[in-house]
Amino acid sequence: MADRSSTASPRCGRSAWRARSISSYSSSPRTFFSGSTVRAPPFLCKIHIHCIIHNIYQSVIRSPVSSNKESSRTPSPRLVITALAFCGIVVSLMQTLIIPLIPELPKFLHASATDASWAVTATLVAGAVVTPISGRLGDMFGKRRILILSLLAMVAGSVVCGLSDSLTLIVIGRALQGLAMGAIPLGISIMRDELPPRQVGPAIATMSATMGVGGAIGIPLSAFIAQNANWHMLFWVAAALGLVCAILVGLVLPESPVSTPGRFDGVGAAGLAVGLVALLVPVTKGSEWGWGSALTIGLFATSVVVLLLWGVYQLRTRNALVDLRVSARPRVLLTNLSSIMIGFAMYGMSLIFIQLLMAPAATGYGLGQSMVQAGLALAPGGLVMMALSPVSARLSARRGPKVTLITGALVIAAGYVVALVLNGAVWEIILASMVISAGLGLAFAAMPALIMGAVPITETAAANGLNSLMRAIGTSSSAAVISVVLASMTMQLGPVALPTMAAFRITFIIAIGAAAASALLAAFIPVGRAAGEHSAQTPSTTPAARQAAPVA
Repeated sequence: MADRSSTASPRCGRSAWRARSISSYSSSPRTFFSGSTVRAPPFLCKIHIHCIIHNIYQSVIRSPVSSNKESSRTPSPRLVITALAFCGIVVSLMQTLIIPLIPELPKFLHASATDASWAVTATLVAGAVVTPISGRLGDMFGKRRILILSLLAMVAGSVVCGLSDSLTLIVIGRALQGLAMGAIPLGISIMRDELPPRQVGPAIATMSATMGVGGAIGIPLSAFIAQNANWHMLFWVAAALGLVCAILVGLVLPESPVSTPGRFDGVGAAGLAVGLVALLVPVTKGSEWGWGSALTIGLFATSVVVLLLWGVYQLRTRNALVDLRVSARPRVLLTNLSSIMIGFAMYGMSLIFIQLLMAPAATGYGLGQSMVQAGLALAPGGLVMMALSPVSARLSARRGPKVTLITGALVIAAGYVVALVLNGAVWEIILASMVISAGLGLAFAAMPALIMGAVPITETAAANGLNSLMRAIGTSSSAAVISVVLASMTMQLGPVALPTMAAFRITFIIAIGAAAASALLAAFIPVGRAAGEHSAQTPSTTPAARQAAPVA
């Protein structure tokens, strides 16, 4: 056994941990890291902390993208799925984290309501921009490494928000939280690389469902914390959850051996970021600035020009950020277009139902629920999404993900039809949200399967990131369209202008149209090898094959 006082850094594995645990009660100094000697800690928990920090340091900074030791370490598939699903739920919480605070944010931040709304916009825009970029970085430099860095960015943003009462710092912190949104497509890609082929479909369905679960439980959880503690506690809870996720990923997951060496396309990343910011900011702020204002029109025009130039550059550069030729394949293109419509329909439920539930009964349609009650009414929808994940996996295995996507879109449309007809009681809203969530669970599980069946395994993270970007564009567009409809058809209740019931019915009809458009687009998705389909896992990249492969 190597001498611990040597300059070589010991491996922070289970055997080394046990050795340190046994020797920790000695009074002599022990070397835990290269070049640093610390006195043996009096409590065992300190050993845990040293090992965890060292493990994350080795995972993110020191370890190569793929090594023989990492490749041979194959954790339990159930442990991989559990760890990544937990990360997905935590990351999804960031989108709804401050929704209960929106009415009070101007007072907390000493800002106008328009300025305070940037705390929400910053997360949505940052998440949309970083998702395809983090996917490409994961394909090049290691998916686990980029996943851990994304989670640490969320932790840093939560700490910044937890320590601040300034609008500027809160917006910066919320943007850092948004950088973790790439964790879900990265997790889906890790599942494809690490799990046996028969478990990939159910695992992807579970990971996809976490987007709905996190959003569903986020509102009541955030409302409960905000009502019973200082509002900064929301961000400290988020920081703790993010740190747990980063530690879990560092300890449980091996680095994927599937990578695409090359030079990162920094120019392409910058061009995509500028183009998306110029597009998404006026989409989310157009109703406040005015759709015909010079600022709104100027940003839209800038986005068109920048994205066109970016597309030309991507087609001509060797190591492109996004392989547009692959993205233009009918199967990928139609799936992404369908994803925009699914994202539009999904966000409509969050925006519309919460307002119906919380509207005063004096409006004639409002149900007079508190924020916590309204959030609890929508929470069952997230549980339905998770419960249906194995159903969607079985349906995709038997009929194909195309059929699953079409079925999901039609179920979403049916849910909005229920809401259009039944909206006078809390249980009716719960029923409609559960039907819509069931459709979302089916659709979310099908879209990654369609994408990964049409792209090379070395590009799965980037392709899934682009698909997530399409959903983000759909949700941003939904927020803009629905906000315009609700703001243009109002009734006066004392000093407050509230949407009319006719406005809500129109938004239901728009959402039905979006879901139907998604089903129509999905109907034209080609299937089969002729459409450029790739297997979910090539034999050389399955865990069993990696164990059997000779070590050089």
